[in-house]
Amino acid sequence: MQGHSGPALLPVVAAVAGFALTGAALAQGTYPEKVLRLVVGFSAGGPTDLPARFVADRLGAALGQRVIVENRPGAAGQIATQDVLSKPRDGYNLLLCTHFESINAAVHRKIPYKLSDIAPISQISRYYYAVTATRQMPAQDWDSFLAYAKTNRGKVNYITLGRGSAQEILALELGKLTGIEMYGVPYKQNADMMNDMIAGRVQIYVGPTLSVMANYKAGKLGILAVSSPGRLAAIPEVPTLTEKGLPFVRFGWLGICAASGTPEPIIALLNRRIADVVKAPDYRDMIEKAGSIPLPSTPEELRRTLLETYEQTAAIAREFGIQVE
Repeated sequence: MQGHSGPALLPVVAAVAGFALTGAALAQGTYPEKVLRLVVGFSAGGPTDLPARFVADRLGAALGQRVIVENRPGAAGQIATQDVLSKPRDGYNLLLCTHFESINAAVHRKIPYKLSDIAPISQISRYYYAVTATRQMPAQDWDSFLAYAKTNRGKVNYITLGRGSAQEILALELGKLTGIEMYGVPYKQNADMMNDMIAGRVQIYVGPTLSVMANYKAGKLGILAVSSPGRLAAIPEVPTLTEKGLPFVRFGWLGICAASGTPEPIIALLNRRIADVVKAPDYRDMIEKAGSIPLPSTPEELRRTLLETYEQTAAIAREFGIQVE
């Protein structure tokens, strides 16, 4: 966030002429008149891409127009965010928004957008984090991991996807709460990170359940605990961190957003259609298998989530001195 002058999330009123034209088109049933774009800031085939494609497909069917997914990976989602913000604010350019929009604003000194530039439409899922361990480490449950880390103080490493990443912030928080010392190993690519973890070259990863579930189910990785308030239906055998006495409930989320100034009637229409998709049983089944929760929201609820994520991250960044130029 530029200058961190405040993450105001008040909706921006659209230009009168643009609103009138688009509002009239919507009233006449002509929106959408052309293909919509849903821009995803991460690679195709990944854990964020799959739900995005599901929503795009069903949303397109509901609207009577195709919704194509465009992957614009890089800079923790910033490239995709800037792409959408640079386009006309007419409801045809959508963003798969995530908690990274708030995290980036909280930890980067200079960032080319403000949270108030983003118009939330609806959340589509909430996911929790797993403390994941390589199978090569001689500690495969939470209690034995703590004992191992305290015995090998400063020798345990964890994966980070860059300075100020959610993975680094969560690992630092856990280290403080438990009194263990770990050091970060930076990675740029998810594939490299996961291959090294399976091979035992890195030991701990505090990341989304959806990014590790397949390898856990295949027996290639262990999950020591999760950050959800209760055990997850997909992995009921794994304890929560709160069960282990830690006041640690953390979640990430996925949503659909547009750029501020997108006419409110279009935001409202998209919100209704997206909520219908998220409530569908086949979407729920896909999301729950990844250890996530299907969860639609109002635009206002997602706006509050953006702000709360920003404020929580900013506080942690100040405590640990995390600041990215």
